[in-house]
Amino acid sequence: MDTFAVITGASSGFGEAIAKKFASLGKNIIITGRRNERLIQLQAELNRFYPSVKCIISCFDVRNENEVFDAFNNLADEIKNGINLLVNNAGLAVGRGPIDAGDSDDWNRMIDTNVKGLLYVSKAVIPLLKNHKNSQIVNIASIAGKEVYSGGNVYCATKHAVDALSRAMRIDLLPYGIKVSNIAPGAADTEFSVVRFKGDTETAKSVYEGYQPLIAEDIADAVEYVCSRPAHVTINDLVIMPTAQASATQLVNH
Repeated sequence: MDTFAVITGASSGFGEAIAKKFASLGKNIIITGRRNERLIQLQAELNRFYPSVKCIISCFDVRNENEVFDAFNNLADEIKNGINLLVNNAGLAVGRGPIDAGDSDDWNRMIDTNVKGLLYVSKAVIPLLKNHKNSQIVNIASIAGKEVYSGGNVYCATKHAVDALSRAMRIDLLPYGIKVSNIAPGAADTEFSVVRFKGDTETAKSVYEGYQPLIAEDIADAVEYVCSRPAHVTINDLVIMPTAQASATQLVNH
């Protein structure tokens, strides 16, 4: 049976880079996201460079529980039953400022995507992972799940939740031999800041001025690393920072 990795939020950033990394290694993938046109473009690119790799598109919004379960229930049995790896990558930050000035729509969007979306997808996929020996879940968290910084309040809270859920999953899934890895990136130059600042590209660009941030491929390399360990080895938690960053707010120009 062919095996497949599910990658959420694969239409850009970390998810897109992870999909390309897995395809380059010959791993069949199911790429998911809300922007179907982006997924189609990625699928076409991967089919062109890696024609032997199966790349399946599943377009849905992780915030919608019914869409999530329908998406996996509607997969062909030979694909659905081949899933042995889940990368919970879909996530975002929206807005930055003091909590008393926060926008509840922004809060709901972050909580629904970063926490509830991860839970919905995990609940849909875990029964499939149980059918395989040495299955794995990789949750993409953040340095914001390790510490709290000014203006980050609700985003930090959601990523602390991801960190806690990774540890809880590790406990709950231990009897099934399912590995659970938490990867926490520091500052990374992707669409993240453009989304956070609601399309303000100048402000987003200024976030990375004066130092070299991580790029999406750095996180894809880390995912490859944790997924390629021997069966008896699990990387529970991996924090990855640019050399110029010592904490969420301590950055210097090298």
